[in-house]
Amino acid sequence: MTLSVGEKFEKMKQIRDELLEFHTSPLYGYRIENKYFPVVGEGSHGARIMFVGEAPGENEAKTARPFTGKSGKLLDEMLESIKLNRSDVYITNIVKDRPPASREPSGEEVAAYVPFLDREIQTVEPKVIATLGKSAMNYVFTKMGLTAIITHIRDIHGKEFIGKGDYGAVAVIPLYHPAVGLTDEANKQMLVNDFQVLKKYV
Repeated sequence: MTLSVGEKFEKMKQIRDELLEFHTSPLYGYRIENKYFPVVGEGSHGARIMFVGEAPGENEAKTARPFTGKSGKLLDEMLESIKLNRSDVYITNIVKDRPPASREPSGEEVAAYVPFLDREIQTVEPKVIATLGKSAMNYVFTKMGLTAIITHIRDIHGKEFIGKGDYGAVAVIPLYHPAVGLTDEANKQMLVNDFQVLKKYV
């Protein structure tokens, strides 16, 4: 059953409050030591499109907002290319705290945080989930019953696959992380091209 706007707000608030007090997280000590914040999702709680990245970087951990650095600015450009703003979509990460030196999250860290992502997905009920990078692709594909399709992202980026969420069918579109387009114009154009598949959900 689809939740009301008020119910969705309360569920997201509860997620945020729990993350603030997530003392058993393997990254909690690192967060406190560096005066970082957990980074919960941002955007419309009724969005048709959800973007899922890997984990916050330093800038995100300092501001408590996802994708606010250079990669975030490029993500904004990609959204503009299909006539969308951040407020039209929902943006989040698998892991909600910054790993040391922005390294790839460990299996233990992913396992600790994915229940929060699962609740975000259940609350927003997006029609499509666009994964940003390998780690996000692997988890979302697995969750949506698409394990057999998992391969190298170079072989399936920008393609649409239909998975099964708790609330019905969900399109899953694997995309490269925006960081790949920061130093290579060809990769940036590839991102622009891949984003076009999202137009049907705008």
